[in-house]
Amino acid sequence: MKVSTRGEYALRTLILLAQHSGVIPGAEISEKTRVPLNYLEQILLQLKNLGYVQSKRGVRGGYFLRKPPEQIIIGEVIRQLEGPLAPMGCVSVTAYDPCPLEEGCLLKPLWAFIRDTVARCLEQTTLKDLLEGQIPSVKGA
Repeated sequence: MKVSTRGEYALRTLILLAQHSGVIPGAEISEKTRVPLNYLEQILLQLKNLGYVQSKRGVRGGYFLRKPPEQIIIGEVIRQLEGPLAPMGCVSVTAYDPCPLEEGCLLKPLWAFIRDTVARCLEQTTLKDLLEGQIPSVKGA
């Protein structure tokens, strides 16, 4: 799994919106998250279509969260924006891609363990957890 700038910027945007009650203009979001406005508008449209944000038109228009932070699961956001969490297609649950060397592959259990660990962490983390600094810890880390 690799998180692109789109995923990073979307999470920054959700965090900013969660930190403020009310409507925030796109230009202000762009300035505070350091995301170019044209790119941010594409991301905001995607977040709106996914049901995470809502927009308000007019002079006092802008964007605000559609769901409370405790209902926004980071794993869902990442999957919807980035696709599967698996590091390799041969262990993907949602986008399985067979490998000719798969049978007897000694790496497959490692890739599956990484997929499960990343998925568990992201699925257990909400936007509220990020705001409160409550990130799940991994044993041995």
